[in-house]
Order: sequence, then structure tokens, then C-alpha cells
Amino acid sequence: MDFAIPEELTALRDSFARFLEREVRPLEAGVAPELARGEAGTPAQREAAAEVRRRACREGFYTAHMPESVGGWGLSALGVALLVEDAARSGLTLAGAAVGPPNPAAPSPLLLGLPPALRDRYLAPLMAGATTMCFALTEPEAGSDAAAIRTTARRDGDSWVLDGRKHYITNGARADLAVVFAVTDPERRARGGITAFVVPRGAYAVPRTQAVIDDSDIAELVFDGTRVPADHVVGEVGQGFRQAMGFLDAGRAAIGAHCLGTAEWCLDQAVAHARSRTAFGRPLAAFQGVSFPLAESKAEIEAMRWLTYHLAWQVDRGGPATPDSSIVKLFDTDRAYQIADRCLQVFGGQGLLAEGPIEARLRHLRVLRVVEGASEVHKLVIARALGLA
Repeated sequence: MDFAIPEELTALRDSFARFLEREVRPLEAGVAPELARGEAGTPAQREAAAEVRRRACREGFYTAHMPESVGGWGLSALGVALLVEDAARSGLTLAGAAVGPPNPAAPSPLLLGLPPALRDRYLAPLMAGATTMCFALTEPEAGSDAAAIRTTARRDGDSWVLDGRKHYITNGARADLAVVFAVTDPERRARGGITAFVVPRGAYAVPRTQAVIDDSDIAELVFDGTRVPADHVVGEVGQGFRQAMGFLDAGRAAIGAHCLGTAEWCLDQAVAHARSRTAFGRPLAAFQGVSFPLAESKAEIEAMRWLTYHLAWQVDRGGPATPDSSIVKLFDTDRAYQIADRCLQVFGGQGLLAEGPIEARLRHLRVLRVVEGASEVHKLVIARALGLA
């Protein structure tokens, strides 16, 4: 592969950086007092994020990952990864709302499997930033073992009837529609017996939201005799598990890029602090107990970078993503968390404050080691590729 970033992607990154400074930073300043107090998910923050999403839609960044046929840019996986990395490295909390992947609230290529009329109804508003969605796969008894889901869908005349419960669903409490995975053939299950459906908000219940260490907006969804028209199948009946795995595999480069950018941000802050802060009459940077962990972090960041870019390159070539997507998910989430922990340590007591630059990111990175396949599951995938399991 060519390790040089194409000129057009470099120009795109420059344009995105200007957008963040021009449009996002002033909005972030408006909610800065709440963020400094450690308050998350307030109405003001949600409205600011929605405004970032709308502005990013007008500029094209939010939907850049979608095909040109539906109003996106058809941006390469590498291009998407670079935007995600830059959003995270900016240090702006709201920057994540400016890009689509790995945000499950953003329009998904999965919806291209809908009939044209339903694309107009469901996909077009998502592309305009007027609505959001959620990806409803995980269940109380089926997390990493997604093939074990119990939610069912049975055909009844011109409708499908869904029954079951989903939980840990990001954006589940606020989404305008859910892509729901249900068993349509209990005998075949993952081998042709799981189907994806579009289910509009109001057709299912949201009995409770669930508190997580990083203040994520996740919820439980309940389907109790939920009826959806027969044409609300996403893609083909029975192909939902394959679609779900493809969705998750494709998103691993974006998750890796998010971890990469977050680790870079943490290192930037720690280096600046080590240079400016003194102890015992010397800059912190003069002590190997500070400088060596940060040097180690820099080396790990470069390893993260090229693992992530290589995975994006593979996706763009149409090559197999497994086990490389699992390697990126495992390595990047683990290393980013360890880097953030080291960087927080450099700040000492200040690093523990909610208003500090690292604390919230450390909690967020801890979550990423579990969601979309816990680290142990990815180790299993890698071991299987080696013929060990």
C-alpha cells in the first residue's frame, strides 16, 4: 500500500478543521460551563449537538460515508477514518456529532436495502440531519454472542409481528427509527434465520434508559406485538445476521480512528502540561517517570495509526476485513485506554477533576473495550484465524 495520504483527503481534512473552528467551537463554548461541571446530556448539550449535526449535513461531512446516489459523497473508508480521527483529536466534545461513523444515530448504508419509497420516508430525513436512528441488536441474553438473540418476528398477513427486548441501545431513547434484528427462523438463526427490520419510533416502548460510566445515552427497547408492514424488511429475509456483522466490521476502522484521535488528544494535553508544570524546581518533562510513559504512548499511537489506516485501505479494496477488524478493535481500544490512563497520571490530582482534559475521555475509552464486541471476543476471533480455537 501507499502510505501517503492522497492530496484530496488532505484537502478534505483541512476543510473539516476549518469547519470545526468556525461552526463547532463557538457552539461548544456555549455549553462549556456544563461540561466543566461534569454535567452530560443536558438539554443545552443535546440541542448544541443537533445543531452541529444539521450544520455538518449542510456541509456534507455528516453524510460523507453514504453513496452519492442518496446524497452522500461516497467517501472512502480511509477518508472517513481521517475525519473521525480529526474530530476526536480536536478535543471538542461536540465534534463527534459532525461525522457519521461510528455514531449509530447517523444514516447507515444498511438502509439502502429498503424499497425506494421507504428510503424517501426514512433515509432522506436522516441524510438531512432532521432525524436519527439506532442499531438494535444487543439483548439481555445476547451481547457478544449476537446469534443468540431471542427477539422474534413472525409473518401475519401483510405485516410482521415483533416480540422481544433489546438493551444497551445507543440513542435508543431519542431515535426516530430503529433497525431491529429478530429471529424469523429459529432453526437456521445466524445461517439465514435472522432478519433486520425498520421500526419507527412509537411502535415500540422505551421503558428505561441505562446509566453508563461515560454518560452514554443508551436505553432498553421493548417489542410487544409490534406490527410493521411487510415491506419494512431491510434487505432480504433471513440475511440480517450477515448484515449486522458487515455493519460492525465496516465500523471497526472508524472506532479505531476514534480511539487514535482520542489518544492523540490525551498525549497532546499531557505533553503540554509536562512542559509547563514544574516540580522540585524542574519541569515535569525533565523526569523520566513522566517523559518515558509519554514516549511509549507516542510509539503505541503510531502503531494504532497504521493498523487503522491499513484496515480502512483493506475495506476500500474490498478485501476481507476479518481478522484485521478484530485486531484493530482489540488493540486500539486497549492501547487508547492505557495511553489516556498514563496521561491522566501526568496531571496528578488535577487529572481526577471532571473539568480536566482527560477524565471524561478515560471513562469513554473504557466503554469502548466492551461495546461492539468485548476484547475477549476479538481475541477469540484472532485465535480462530490462527487455528487455535
